[in-house]
Amino acid sequence: MNRSRVSWDKKAPQPPVIRATRSSASQARHPGPAEPLDSRPCPYAKQRRRQADSALARNLSQMSVSGGPDAPPPSKGKSSKTSGDPVCPSTGSGPDRGSSSLPGTKWSFRGGLASVARLVKLGRCKNVVVVAGAGISTASGIPDFRLVFAIFNIDYFSNDPQPFFSLAKALYPGGHRPNYIHYFIRMLHHKGLLLRMYTQNIDGLEKLCGIPDDKLVEAHGSFSTASCHLCYTPYPPERAKDAIINGDIPTCSFCAATVKPDVVFFGEDLPQKYFLHTKDFPKADLLIIMGTSLQASIEPFASLVNTVRSTVPRLLLNRHAVGPFQRTPLRRGDHMELGDLADTVQRFAEMLGWSSEIQELMRSQEASSSQTSSCRSRAAPEPEHTTGTSRPRPANSSGEETDSETDCKSSGSSNPSN
Repeated sequence: MNRSRVSWDKKAPQPPVIRATRSSASQARHPGPAEPLDSRPCPYAKQRRRQADSALARNLSQMSVSGGPDAPPPSKGKSSKTSGDPVCPSTGSGPDRGSSSLPGTKWSFRGGLASVARLVKLGRCKNVVVVAGAGISTASGIPDFRLVFAIFNIDYFSNDPQPFFSLAKALYPGGHRPNYIHYFIRMLHHKGLLLRMYTQNIDGLEKLCGIPDDKLVEAHGSFSTASCHLCYTPYPPERAKDAIINGDIPTCSFCAATVKPDVVFFGEDLPQKYFLHTKDFPKADLLIIMGTSLQASIEPFASLVNTVRSTVPRLLLNRHAVGPFQRTPLRRGDHMELGDLADTVQRFAEMLGWSSEIQELMRSQEASSSQTSSCRSRAAPEPEHTTGTSRPRPANSSGEETDSETDCKSSGSSNPSN
């Protein structure tokens, strides 16, 4: 079977990523070993000029769309060209914009949620692209597996598939439910604002909360299909699931190699749907990045955030500053809200006036899912104890449907609010 193959690390085009590390910013603030603290110049005249410049910078920040009351204080009279000038110890600045958030601390940068919420409410953002990672699913009880990269290496899997199958047994869709963050993204679709969601997750919670397949790009694959990891011969996904749940290792009937769900491992090809990004990101007018590390090791996915137009606002909702949001200062139009993701998304929804709608959507979707599960359990055939005989029908033998059967069919055909 011919497949369009694009390697993660060689063939896929990767836009250049420009990062400013914390170490460079720290060197600008702290003296080197050859320059003791007491020998640095700190003239009084320069202090007064810096104070005036600082006040002007704060005023400009409050006037601009990207300014906000929660942003850390700007550096005192510093521009990018003079960031290496010594700073007097008595005039040290606030928290570094490129630093990670401290435990239990919330930081809002360049206006954060308020500025972006205002743009959405003004109708400026009609093609929203969401980039999401493992952090959006931790509130559903799914651990963040970013620290066990070896399990998702195809060479490691070829040598020892058991660690992955042990993980897959716990991760198979059905054991966890979507959380508020998933339904917030679903609400973006409901409002007609979601252009596309690009997710690194393989837990299937995006589909489970009702995000349509045509609005979703599962960049790292999913459990919905399975195939041989060597010859790519398709394998019935239900049989693969049954084998894994029972602690067995499914094997290919064609080449006898190990079968796995079509989850993209390091060293494997990205799904063809991933390349929708070539038209989606240039069209986007707002990019929301949430719950992802944007590590360079996860390329080319990590570089997608750099492919929107330079004038497009980008909002990072995360525990820590990552990728291009580690720059100091942030790019104009970049906004960042650090802290607990579920709490941040709920506050964002409240600013947009969507909170009650999301709660109602969650209730209706979960009720529909529960009813569907109940109907499936009722419709499950009873085990046959004899051969060659048909199972007798329930009391209603006239062929008419019972009330419960009618309810199940109607609920299965109904479509909850989109």
